[in-house]
Amino acid sequence: MRRRDFIKGVAGSATAWPLAARAQQSAIPVIGFLSVTFAGEQPHWLAAFRKGLAETGYVEGDNVSIEYRWAEDQYNRLPELEQIPVDFTRNLRA
Repeated sequence: MRRRDFIKGVAGSATAWPLAARAQQSAIPVIGFLSVTFAGEQPHWLAAFRKGLAETGYVEGDNVSIEYRWAEDQYNRLPELEQIPVDFTRNLRA
């Protein structure tokens, strides 16, 4: 009887393992953040943005990724920066 129990346990874990591995590979959302300012010029904007995300359950680095783009006061760069693909998993745009 012990041999059968062992084989059942090994077979059961072997079939469950691929399912658990697939569940762990889910892509986290990526948010594209586009600003006309320079990086670091308006830290309170980013703090408020991150706080708002946290209030809805999103924490940068834990369950969401943010791709930052800075136009550096060159408004003519905005269309170009917007066209740069962030990632195939991009879900939101700020």
